[in-house]
Amino acid sequence: QVQLVESGGGSVQTGGSLRLSCVASLLTDKMSWFRQVPGKEREGIAAIQNRIITSYADSVKGRFTISQDNAKNTPYLQMNRLKAEDTAMYYCAADFRGWSLLDPSMYNIWGQGTQVTVSS
Repeated sequence: QVQLVESGGGSVQTGGSLRLSCVASLLTDKMSWFRQVPGKEREGIAAIQNRIITSYADSVKGRFTISQDNAKNTPYLQMNRLKAEDTAMYYCAADFRGWSLLDPSMYNIWGQGTQVTVSS
């Protein structure tokens, strides 16, 4: 079974950047990043398949970039121009079973999460 470990979260000011990493124990062809704020549903924000095909939620399009380093079994999430509303716990996910890459219910394996806090 694939295991996922996220890192790279932290505190940053509005307009700043962070890069999240998700080390996977095995290479998978579909992986995604999600985020969740307490009291709200988990939101799919970026997905990558077959190493090069990407998709994004409208809320992060143009600011976030997902990529994958296959040599390290690691998908990354580069987050630029961060806003206060990007504050959340960020998770990577694998073992996709379904049809919608940004739907959290279609993933079976999750990392423990990494906190991102954006302040003005």
